[in-house]
Amino acid sequence: MTRKRLSTAVALTAAGSLLAMTACTTDQSISEDGGSPAASAPAQTEEATTEWFDQALYDEQFEQRTADFEGDPEQPWLQYIAGDMTDTADFAAEGAKKVCFANASISNPWRQTGWITMNQQLKVLQDEGVISEMETRDAQDDSNTQIADIDYFISEGNCDAFVISPNATAALTPAVERACETGKPVVVFDRGVETDCATTFIHPIGGFAWGIDTANFLSERLQQGDKVVALRILPGVDVLEQRWAAAEKIFEEKGIEATDYFTGADPTEIKKIISDELATGDVQGVWMDAGDGAVAAIEAFEDAGKDLPVMTGEDELSFLRKWKDTGIDALAPVYSNFQWRTPLLAVQKIFAGEEIPAEWVLPQTPIPAEELDDWLKRNEGMPDGHYAKFGGEDLPGYPEVWQQRQIP
Repeated sequence: MTRKRLSTAVALTAAGSLLAMTACTTDQSISEDGGSPAASAPAQTEEATTEWFDQALYDEQFEQRTADFEGDPEQPWLQYIAGDMTDTADFAAEGAKKVCFANASISNPWRQTGWITMNQQLKVLQDEGVISEMETRDAQDDSNTQIADIDYFISEGNCDAFVISPNATAALTPAVERACETGKPVVVFDRGVETDCATTFIHPIGGFAWGIDTANFLSERLQQGDKVVALRILPGVDVLEQRWAAAEKIFEEKGIEATDYFTGADPTEIKKIISDELATGDVQGVWMDAGDGAVAAIEAFEDAGKDLPVMTGEDELSFLRKWKDTGIDALAPVYSNFQWRTPLLAVQKIFAGEEIPAEWVLPQTPIPAEELDDWLKRNEGMPDGHYAKFGGEDLPGYPEVWQQRQIP
């Protein structure tokens, strides 16, 4: 029996439309069956939340938060926690190879930032003669489309390696297994699937670590009986479900009253949710399973003339700048965007016949208040939809390509 793996994760549209999109870590319109969750949906049932809680994974990620990582800290996209390694000697080959990338989407700024970084890393590997081309099919947040994309790549028969960022956990598992059956290397990253057949699975520490960091931050600053509004994007994605499962556990243990909502990643809905909650009483904290809509949440308090909450957002620059402007008590958890570099670097290692981690766990370190000014300074001139810890400063085109939000 395989244990459920944890995770979390086309050309870009015109720069103007990209900057207008709402920031978030994960896609805005997917569920396990590819459908769209209703915005402002009620909280999950206790049974549904419990389904995603895994004590062993919770404990593992709790420890990984303070683990020692192998590799150079100046290249966190290549670091990993020591563990089982995959022998790739059978894949060793000369010459440039074709990569086929089945992507869930580039429908939000987190994924757009990563997509830009990935393409700049691709340029380096093409110049080095490692990769000949990367054929990409974008599923636009639809699991059925992504399944068809993977099957297309398999039937085409021209892929030397598969890279897959799954749209949803269970739905994509059979398609990933079919890719594995081709005998070609398969690299899964960002979000997990329910199989360990891939050559490597690349991801930051995971959702439980995010939930632990954020819920502990809020609980340490709030009193028993205080109210937290939890803003969640969508159901059915492992890393998001695990974030809330961990946070809910801690809030219950600390006596914090937490009410969660699915927002559909819609700033208007987020403002409505907060406004409705404030109309019934004080809200002391805001918890988010991604930074999408963090600014809208703060603005709802400002519009109501209420004291600003203690809150958690993400390392997306619009939130960091609003945090700085308002002086709120906040934490920016990180689902390391630099992971978009790692799959192509893994392909490079695979075709060199080098061992790579079977589960490639990358660093995932939140931004606390004392580091806020430093990360803002490092990202001066970047648009609001950019992610502070994107890790592409050494790649060609920096900073202009990321500032323009388009592939040159």
